[in-house]
Amino acid sequence: MASINTNASAMTALQTLNTISKNMATTQSRISTGLRVAEASDNAAYWSIATTMKSDNKANSVVQDAMGLGAGKVDTAYTAMNDAIGVVDQIKEKVLLAKSASSEDRAKIQSEITALQAHLTDSIGSASYAGSNLLQTDPAGATNLSIISSYNRDSAGAVTTGTIDVALSDVRLIDSVGNTGILDTTFTTTGTGAVTQSVLTLDVTAANLDGTDFNEMLTGIESALSDMATGAASLGAAKSRIDLQKEFVSKLSDAIDRGVGQLVDADMNEESARLSALQVQQQLGVQALSIANSNSQNILSLFR
Repeated sequence: MASINTNASAMTALQTLNTISKNMATTQSRISTGLRVAEASDNAAYWSIATTMKSDNKANSVVQDAMGLGAGKVDTAYTAMNDAIGVVDQIKEKVLLAKSASSEDRAKIQSEITALQAHLTDSIGSASYAGSNLLQTDPAGATNLSIISSYNRDSAGAVTTGTIDVALSDVRLIDSVGNTGILDTTFTTTGTGAVTQSVLTLDVTAANLDGTDFNEMLTGIESALSDMATGAASLGAAKSRIDLQKEFVSKLSDAIDRGVGQLVDADMNEESARLSALQVQQQLGVQALSIANSNSQNILSLFR
């Protein structure tokens, strides 16, 4: 029924056009942001889950940074430890050579040992990373190295963190305030030339040294090498675990990103096709509104 009071066709066309415009705004927003759930009003459940998982992933990013810093410290200490083992091996060879050498030759050998001892002190002292030197520490003041390796949140929201730990007592080569490190721990020879010394201070030119003294020097060196091998193994194990955990956390972070994307990301192909369809619908809606208004004008023209 045609009516001069109510243009039903125009009202319908206008409502349709408003709906199309609203849908176009939504689609354009998804295309511009890349998100189909950009805020809680879009989908409260998905938005809440995505927000929580994004927060967890930020924590994972911090964990990766912490492991990167820890890896630097461990790798530096591991490199210096291996170098120190090689140098102490050379000292052992020099001491063994000095055992059967003349006094004059022992003096020459001692000059080589002294150079090696100086290298040990310098290289260990410079094995610092970010202000931390794991090989030269104070037993009373230094705590074990603890590297955050994971961020865990249970269903109740309780948070725990995993750690990779390195016991400094296993890798301490030099005691920065005393003599409890692997290389500065003293031992006393009991032969005719009884003296108290360490790997860093031993002297093959000391008076009256006999075969027993040299054997006990070599025993002290072997004890240090054994402890150093244990320390290197501890650092190597920590280094390997850090590398594995860094790789896992990286993959975990990527998996979380993909999961969040499945919840909130827009399908750009789908949204692009929808936008094209809506643009056509909008054009048709405008035409339908124009036709409805034209029909109304035609009716009014009968009364002129």
